[in-house]
Amino acid sequence: MLTSSNSNKAAQQQGERVTHGSLSNHTLPMKKSLAKFFIAALVRSTLFVFVISLAAITLKAQNPARTPPYSDQAELSKVEEWVLSQGAVQSIAAEIAAILGLGSDRLPVKLKSFRTSDGISHAFAVSTNPTQKGIVLSALKTIEDNKMKIYSLGTAWLTDRSGTIHRTIELDASGARVVSNSSHAAEFKEIKAFFLKKLSNPSHK
Repeated sequence: MLTSSNSNKAAQQQGERVTHGSLSNHTLPMKKSLAKFFIAALVRSTLFVFVISLAAITLKAQNPARTPPYSDQAELSKVEEWVLSQGAVQSIAAEIAAILGLGSDRLPVKLKSFRTSDGISHAFAVSTNPTQKGIVLSALKTIEDNKMKIYSLGTAWLTDRSGTIHRTIELDASGARVVSNSSHAAEFKEIKAFFLKKLSNPSHK
């Protein structure tokens, strides 16, 4: 009986060792498989986030934020308000308005003009025609020749609140003509700076 009991115990212990060994042998590969699965999932997740971020950066670069041409933050908006509130009522000749693309009739404007020591008048004109919106900056000198002919000599620009040049014209004894915007871009920057300085100095209002 003891022999039988011992044999049963030995067989039971051997079975337990076999079972235990079998479970251990199957658990280790399963842990490795799970680890590989989570690593692969993490890589895919990281790659997805990278692709989405790259797409967002590319889209932002292709569509940069733009300042609305008539926003309150536009470069010439404050000067425009100043001229509209304190400027003189004037009009731009029909032929000049036409070549600037502002209709075929005389253009009513509010105007601020300052003559410099060299006789050149720097003018900031804002259209008051609701169907022909625009700002005209000009640097003109009135010339009287020996034939008693009076004409303007200089440059005028069509712009808006953003301070972007839309059209540039030159004026002389023969009339007015459209030229490239780049031909007088430096002068345009100077006249913008001139009026921004006038606006910031109350003594010149």
